[in-house]
Amino acid sequence: MKNIAIILASGNGERFGENIPKQFYTFKDKTLLEHSIDAFEQNKNIDEIILVTNPNFRDLAEEILSKNNYKKISKVLDGGKTRVDSSRTGVFEAPDESNVLIHDAVRAFVTQDIINRNIEALKEHKAVGTAIDTVDTIIKVNEDNCITEIPKRSLLKRVQTPQSFRIELIKKAHNLALDENTVDFTDDCGLILKYNLAPIHIVEGDEINLKITQKSDLEIIEKLWK
Repeated sequence: MKNIAIILASGNGERFGENIPKQFYTFKDKTLLEHSIDAFEQNKNIDEIILVTNPNFRDLAEEILSKNNYKKISKVLDGGKTRVDSSRTGVFEAPDESNVLIHDAVRAFVTQDIINRNIEALKEHKAVGTAIDTVDTIIKVNEDNCITEIPKRSLLKRVQTPQSFRIELIKKAHNLALDENTVDFTDDCGLILKYNLAPIHIVEGDEINLKITQKSDLEIIEKLWK
């Protein structure tokens, strides 16, 4: 069973405040995209990497790939308008009888332990999510910005990526979403839940596996960097 990493690098990064998407921003002499690809390229359990990139910056992505001479990149695909579209593009290009690890490129500091936990969990589970505990109390509010519920903190976690699946399961989810023209989902586990296709097993993430949304997030990474 092959393990395929699908790296989603098709966002615009509008909140980052640069004239290029944040996945192309440089941190410690490498772009965030390079840091992300490196993690999967170096993992001995990953067989291939499918990169889904922003079509407006495809030339830049391919320049980065060429410079690094990555061995595991098997396909470079143009992403869609939404994350669901981009994820579907990568999933539909993955080979049959494989596991896929779908990862956001801007979580550029994913650890080898996280990748390995996902792969190990797929031996027993069809769907796997990555998450960490929340240290804050989370509240639910209504449209008037008033608290309606305070869920029990011990049952809440902060979602990360990769989110990993047996290929036949996630293809089924995306086909169902395509039939219904579903676009309002921010991750693939949400599709599995929507169609009640399988239990989603959770593995432990890491604080350093932070989604880089603003430049201030890199200050946090700087403190966590080893």
